[in-house]
Amino acid sequence: MAEKGQNKSALTRFYTLLKQSLNGENIDFTKGSIRRAVLLLAIPMMLEMMMESVFALVDLYFVGHLENSSFAVQTVGLTESVLTILYSIAIGVSMAATATVARRVGEKDTEAAGRAGMQAVIVALSINVLLAVPGFIFATDILKAMGSSHESAVYGTPFMRIMFGSTFAIMLLFLLNGIFRGAGNAAIAMKSLWIANLFNILLCPLLINGWGPVPAFGLTGAAIATTIGRSMGVLYQLYNLFNGKGLVKVMWSYLKPDMEQIKALAKVAAPGVLQFVIASCSWIFLAELVALTGKDEGSAGYQSALRIMMFFMLPAWGLSGAAATLVGQNLGAGNVERAERSVLVTAKFNVIYMAAIMIITLLSADSLMWYFTNNPDVHDIAVKAIRILSLGYIFYGVGMVMINAFNGAGDTKTPTKVNLIGFWLFQIPFAYLMALKFELGPLGVFIAIPVAETCMSIASFILFKRGGWKKVKV
Repeated sequence: MAEKGQNKSALTRFYTLLKQSLNGENIDFTKGSIRRAVLLLAIPMMLEMMMESVFALVDLYFVGHLENSSFAVQTVGLTESVLTILYSIAIGVSMAATATVARRVGEKDTEAAGRAGMQAVIVALSINVLLAVPGFIFATDILKAMGSSHESAVYGTPFMRIMFGSTFAIMLLFLLNGIFRGAGNAAIAMKSLWIANLFNILLCPLLINGWGPVPAFGLTGAAIATTIGRSMGVLYQLYNLFNGKGLVKVMWSYLKPDMEQIKALAKVAAPGVLQFVIASCSWIFLAELVALTGKDEGSAGYQSALRIMMFFMLPAWGLSGAAATLVGQNLGAGNVERAERSVLVTAKFNVIYMAAIMIITLLSADSLMWYFTNNPDVHDIAVKAIRILSLGYIFYGVGMVMINAFNGAGDTKTPTKVNLIGFWLFQIPFAYLMALKFELGPLGVFIAIPVAETCMSIASFILFKRGGWKKVKV
């Protein structure tokens, strides 16, 4: 009886915690149980990132069954690879917004937090213009430069143009969620992705395959559906940001450029943007190398494997995001020791999650990939890629938490240096050596990824324990 009562009590506590995390209540994360704080933030952040990964999987599923499936899958994958540069800018600026907003919230200065968030919006949208316009104009040339054949590039041009034309929605979705996470309200960030995905899931089959008076747009329909979905998510974010009910309150007047605030944000954001651009460009080079050595089928298989990997990895990134909020708010409150312990607790949770995912992907890769492609060659390459990439999952989990801890403290320079050395001075040369010199082709690229990521995670943990991030001022 006593054991049954304890189980019931544990379930009740978990239900209460789950309900509180999903409701998006204003909570002080600078005191109380660290494990509870991590879970309150991690649950909605994991669900948010899972929803972000669903975008790519939904597109992959429907376009993978089109007549020109290898062209379609390759186009979706290569476009996403190029857009990772834009994602890098969005993530880098949102990291600066998260760090600054979290620090101000920890200091109990919510007005300054709101002003900082709006200045980050100005910075991000200004940069976005510089990438969106040329991306739209030179879509075909970009696909060819990424290793796509002429026929495949022409086929995928409308898709890429629509995706580049909608980058403002992508940018705002990332950035505004960074503001909510910095304030500790990860539930709103999660719900915005739920709304975006709901529209995408409903519209994808309708616009790709057509129904009744709605024509079949094919691959282009996937881009239209994704754009509408993300735009609806942004509208939900803006409503919650300006309705005056959240911990961080903003007004339209905060959108007036404040050069001092912009300079302060740029100081944190610039290395953060560079940090993710370095990583993104590395993935682009790897995608090009796979396309060069594996042709269209090899490229499609690799891109399919990456979509599956990211579906499982993004929730881990969401969980690790709890470290950024907890580090920022606790440093703002002067609780340095609590900030450090929060990171270690988050890392333990992430290791457990990634170990479970590693087992699942190793066992189910073969059957899983048949849901996303009906091409045997693409399937076999994707399965091989998934199994090799999954071998480094546990180290990926630790590395993600370390990156978020540094960024949450405003120390965006440290992970930038780790990425520069790990990706550009090690991963890319190693991949080229394995793929071309040792003639392993795409297999060489697959091997290079977990090897490099493992080394980078170990280096990041060593740098975290040295504690330089504790002294950064934001």
